[in-house]
Amino acid sequence: MDRERKLLPRLGTRKMYHLIKPTLEELQLKFGRDKLFELIRYYDLQIKPKRRYVQTTMSKHWLRKWPNIIKNRSVIRPDEVWVSDITYLKTEQGNCYLNMITDTYSRKIVGYAVADNMETESMIGALKMAIKQRTPNSVATIHHSDRGLQYCSKEYESLTKTTNIRLSMTENGDPYENALAERMNRTIKEEFGMDRVLKSKEQVNQLVPESVALYNQKRPHLALNMKTPEQVYKTKIPVT
Repeated sequence: MDRERKLLPRLGTRKMYHLIKPTLEELQLKFGRDKLFELIRYYDLQIKPKRRYVQTTMSKHWLRKWPNIIKNRSVIRPDEVWVSDITYLKTEQGNCYLNMITDTYSRKIVGYAVADNMETESMIGALKMAIKQRTPNSVATIHHSDRGLQYCSKEYESLTKTTNIRLSMTENGDPYENALAERMNRTIKEEFGMDRVLKSKEQVNQLVPESVALYNQKRPHLALNMKTPEQVYKTKIPVT
């Protein structure tokens, strides 16, 4: 458990039990999930979420805004729908901004970009990364986001048009219209220690790739029947 906690310091108790269960069985130790919950409560080790808000969406602009075309849509395969959002990361040298693109089917982070500004030129790197790893590259994909200036830019639109991607956006400023992307921001920040003030922007550039790799390849996911996003994305394991 100590090893898993060091890798995933803020992982939920159910997921932690899933990771350590094979070791417990191998050692023939009778230690159920309820006992683990009890132990964590006794030592006051529950995860306490932090609530902070910094606006990263500038939706009052003249650029074209696209309709929400994923509303009530059932996603049945990887790369069918991607969701994206930008969040901030605080450092002693000032804020950094993280743009992530998540595959809705597998919950895998397929692209990310981190920079000290939210300009399109900086944030579009996440889209380029997602496109590069998409297999097959010709698959039709919907990219869903809020109505931020970056996503509405000509550069973003041009790249999606040439790579068989349709844009979709929230329509009424309702956070539930992009709930998965916003939840992903919280998961990466809170579970991997990036919801605190970090020492430097260099540290951010080291932590983000490490955190994404651990999330994709190591962290079991309740919505994926305790599989990892990477497992589901590559093998197309049914999520229902």
